[in-house]
Amino acid sequence: MPNKMLRVKIPVKMDNGKIRVFTGFRSQHNNDRGPYKGGIRYFDPEGGVEYMEREVMALSAWMTWKTAIAGVPLGGGKGAIFINPKKEKLSKAEMERLTRRFAFMISEIIGPQKDVPAPDVYTTGKEMTQIMDTFGKLNGVTHQPGVITGKPIPMGGSLARNVATGLGTAYCVREAAQVLDMPLRGAKVVLQGFGNASTFAGEYLEKMGCIIIGASDSKGDIIKTSGMKMKDLEKWKAKKGTVVGFPGSTKVTTEKLLTAKCDILIPGALENQINAAIAKKLQCKIIGESANGPTLPEADPILYKKKIIVVPDILANAGGVTISYYEWVQNNTGQYWGFVHVAKLMEEHLVTGFKDAYELSKKKNIDMRRACMAIAVKRVVEAFELRGIWP
Repeated sequence: MPNKMLRVKIPVKMDNGKIRVFTGFRSQHNNDRGPYKGGIRYFDPEGGVEYMEREVMALSAWMTWKTAIAGVPLGGGKGAIFINPKKEKLSKAEMERLTRRFAFMISEIIGPQKDVPAPDVYTTGKEMTQIMDTFGKLNGVTHQPGVITGKPIPMGGSLARNVATGLGTAYCVREAAQVLDMPLRGAKVVLQGFGNASTFAGEYLEKMGCIIIGASDSKGDIIKTSGMKMKDLEKWKAKKGTVVGFPGSTKVTTEKLLTAKCDILIPGALENQINAAIAKKLQCKIIGESANGPTLPEADPILYKKKIIVVPDILANAGGVTISYYEWVQNNTGQYWGFVHVAKLMEEHLVTGFKDAYELSKKKNIDMRRACMAIAVKRVVEAFELRGIWP
């Protein structure tokens, strides 16, 4: 249960002159370790508005544990508007009016030291800039960049933010390979999904010496056992709109992709992809969960028994929130850093998080997911106990 859940009606004047009322949410799960932190998504889940409300609350809790295991002094939050811009094709003016009205309606509970939102599904730096601008005007300031992260660079965004999630996943996979004494040079990688997280994870793993043998997107899954260069895959995707049909590749089912013989599997697409049946057939040695919730709870005991190291989502994709934290720090201090410096800071957080979790997993004979959660919960409880209850 979050500390606070705000549900708002958002009246917006559409281009045709009519008023349309949208529903928006902001869930503030926990702030014992620092300001609430979490994205704002524009989406329309199948379960409708009521489902989205529960989903936002759950995702805000996820952020609490993610910031805790990453070791950044922030809490957990999440926001959403029930609208899918990809389906409804709102005009730019309608999108801006919707975004600014939502910013106005949540303005009392957000702020640089209260709650710091960020982009999420179908939101970008453009919407973040509009929220920042609206908040600043409401509070009589001309520039308040620390109220939100994920901004474009000219508006106070951070270098390395665009690659953060994928790069963070690659760092975690590298650490897992080290404890297995598995060389990354020549290691075979399967990427499920070809969005930002998977793409950059693939790019950086390739730079570490890995070979990409499998990839997928919303239109299909492919395998090429001799390997594919990421730059060639990206060019093909940009030209054809899909990875399917890449020269020399074979189109396969999602199950065949996930269970292909490889060393590293990066589920970076959707949730609930690895169930018990799939887990029994997996042939990889490492799973780096670049997506949120790709593995069902029923699969975890099977993977642990098979001695597959699973770097769970709250750690493997925490690169994004870690660099969001450093964007916030740069905004609040007015000092801005280069790409290498920011990426190095993020690496230190994730490497420490991995080592702490791996040490606990060995000490208690538990899998990495339980170890990460145990550490995260302990850190939040420690902060709660230090603060106490007042009034």
